[in-house]
Amino acid sequence: MKTLESAGPLAGRRVLVRSDLNVPMDAGRITDPGRITASAPTLRRLAEAGARVIVVAHLGRPKGQVVDELSLAPVAPALAEAVGREVAFAADTVGPQAHAAVAALGDGGIVLLENLRFDPRETSKDDAERAEFADQLAELADVFVSDGFGVVHRRQASVYDIATRLPAYAGDLVSAEVEVSTRLLEDPARPYAVVLGGSKVSDKLGVIDSLLERADTLAIGGGMAFTFLAAQGHAIGRSLVESDQLETARGYLRKAAERGVEILLPTDIVMAASFAADAEHWVAPADALESTPGGAEALGLDIGPETAAAFAARITAARMVFWNGPMGVFEFPAFSAGTRAVAEALTTAHGGPEAGRLTVVGGGDSAAAVRTLGFSDDQFGHISTGGGASLEFLEGRTLPGLDVLEG
Repeated sequence: MKTLESAGPLAGRRVLVRSDLNVPMDAGRITDPGRITASAPTLRRLAEAGARVIVVAHLGRPKGQVVDELSLAPVAPALAEAVGREVAFAADTVGPQAHAAVAALGDGGIVLLENLRFDPRETSKDDAERAEFADQLAELADVFVSDGFGVVHRRQASVYDIATRLPAYAGDLVSAEVEVSTRLLEDPARPYAVVLGGSKVSDKLGVIDSLLERADTLAIGGGMAFTFLAAQGHAIGRSLVESDQLETARGYLRKAAERGVEILLPTDIVMAASFAADAEHWVAPADALESTPGGAEALGLDIGPETAAAFAARITAARMVFWNGPMGVFEFPAFSAGTRAVAEALTTAHGGPEAGRLTVVGGGDSAAAVRTLGFSDDQFGHISTGGGASLEFLEGRTLPGLDVLEG
């Protein structure tokens, strides 16, 4: 994979950078700037080298329409603060404002263009439509830098097609993500513990298949744990379950036993009378989740303290840990303890650090959870910016946005 080290002098050159600035917003306010913070070092490096930096990114899913609430305008000042220099903003992507803003750039200047996905050609399944958009993006620049790891699994105009039209290199963020993900996939330190959570087993079929070939321990919490508990014959009340994945879960349990991989499932659950922040709740053993007071109407919203302690013990004993997916509804304080326990264990496992020890938070909801719960990024070995991309990499898939950078 070609990196910035092989790009040569960039002073005075127009460098188009595909960043991932898809940050959560609430009424125009950025609630988690993690991806902005992660994108800043590459942009700062390019600007300090005298490049004329053109940043392109997306926000949300506008589906090819201009949606005011999904404008990147509020991101520009936050990006400027993170980079430590002024960031101009152009209110279109390949139109007259973008061309004027790029023409006005001096050496070391940075401009952020409007949301790529306001143009339907960015995500089009039609190769010709994407190619047309990529050609227009390429007119703005001399060099392309791919630095949005969260989108490298997408065959999109600003991710894949543009890299076939300009000299293309991986930015520092993408390079770091690939290095960490490769270690998880190809060179795990032992013991290697994986913690998976989130809502659905079906979202993680490929990565479970892959990690059962590599991990020593696979701890499963969150909503997906109830499909495994149901597959073992436990009554789970109204807890989330994917009935069509019960046999798949049984197959994973059999495969783990055959390969000597430890699968840790919850032994206790925080049950609730309803899905609400202030719901009545209690802890029940996994083999009696429908016990009073909620009976069969109760639903599980977090792993229990016994389970959290067991998961934490495996994490702190491991030399490599990958975590993807919260253990419960962490947005509700009453149901955040399991996710907090996992995060705290990762910070302990990272502490030292010992040679070869690596703790990785696999992006997406996990990254949001640790920040929501008050942890800082530097308490972990690595917080990925790419939830879906991280999982697909660990499945061993070819990712278009990385494959196109080989050369």
